[in-house]
Amino acid sequence: MATTEPTDPRATLRGGLPDRYLTPEDLVTMFTLPSVETVYQWRRKRIGPAGFRVGKHLRYDPAAVRAWVTERTALEDAA
Repeated sequence: MATTEPTDPRATLRGGLPDRYLTPEDLVTMFTLPSVETVYQWRRKRIGPAGFRVGKHLRYDPAAVRAWVTERTALEDAA
């Protein structure tokens, strides 16, 4: 049985996440959230992945999002 290798080696490093900074809309799509307001609430409450501003735009590092997901999964597995 042949396995297919990812065409972009960076995809393996990022765990399949895009090789660009993510927007709040990207997070809504990734986590099937009700709206982008949920992402902004996470930011205000400091419970979501760490984001940063580029001018007036909010962006997320894919590695930080992956780390946040891993942390949340570990917390739930420990409970």
